[in-house]
Amino acid sequence: MVYTSTFRRIRERKTNYRKREKLLIGKKDFVTVNVSDQNVSAQLIRPDLLGDKVMASVHSNELLSYGWKGSRKNIPSCYLVGLLLGKKCIQKKITSAILYIGKRHFTTKIAACLKGMSEAGLEMPISKEVLPSEERIQGNHIAEYAKKIKSNDDLYKSRFSSNLGSGLEPEKYPNHFSEVKDRIVNDKSEKKSEKSDKSVKSEKSDKAPKTTKPKASKKKGESK
Repeated sequence: MVYTSTFRRIRERKTNYRKREKLLIGKKDFVTVNVSDQNVSAQLIRPDLLGDKVMASVHSNELLSYGWKGSRKNIPSCYLVGLLLGKKCIQKKITSAILYIGKRHFTTKIAACLKGMSEAGLEMPISKEVLPSEERIQGNHIAEYAKKIKSNDDLYKSRFSSNLGSGLEPEKYPNHFSEVKDRIVNDKSEKKSEKSDKSVKSEKSDKAPKTTKPKASKKKGESK
C-alpha cells in the first residue's frame, strides 16, 4: 500500500491550489468571505509570490460604529460588510476583484456580501441570478417572521432576544437596515463623529484668548 502525502491545507479543505495558481498567474486581486457562528469578515487580498497582501478588510463588529443593532452574521449584515469593504477599496483606488472561497461552498450570505461590494462600485464577475433579492437584503423576511410569532410572547422573546436586548424591534428591521446603509454610504460612523466633536472643541480652546495676570505695581521705597 502506497501512502500519498497531501498538503495540510488541502486536508483541512482550506486551499484550492489550482485556483491559487490561476490567481498568481492572473495577478488579480481577490476577495475572501468568512462567515462564522457569530460574525462575518471579508478581505481584499493582492496575491504575490512572496506572500499575499491584505489591502482592505472589514469585520462585522465594525458595523456597530454605524449604529447596527441586528445580527452580525445574517444576510443584511453580510451585505453591509460587503458595502463597507467596497467603499474602502474604492477609496484606495482598487476598482476590480474576483471571488476566492477555496474549497468552501458558495452560499447566499457570501452572495449578499458580493452584492454589497458591487453596489459600492467594485467590479466583480458574478451572475445576478445568484444574488439575493432586495427584500432579503433589507431583512423583510425577518420582519415578517417577527410579526407572525409576536402573539406568542415567549417564542418571540427567545427568538429575538439579542435584537430586543440591543434595542431593535425585529419588525422594524428594514427601516433600521436603511438607516445604517445610509450612514455607511455617507461615511457617518459614530467614531468619526466623536473625533470631529473633539477636534472642534480643541479648535475652540486654541482660539480662546489667553488671560494674563496684571503686573503688580511697585510701591515707593521698594528696591528695584
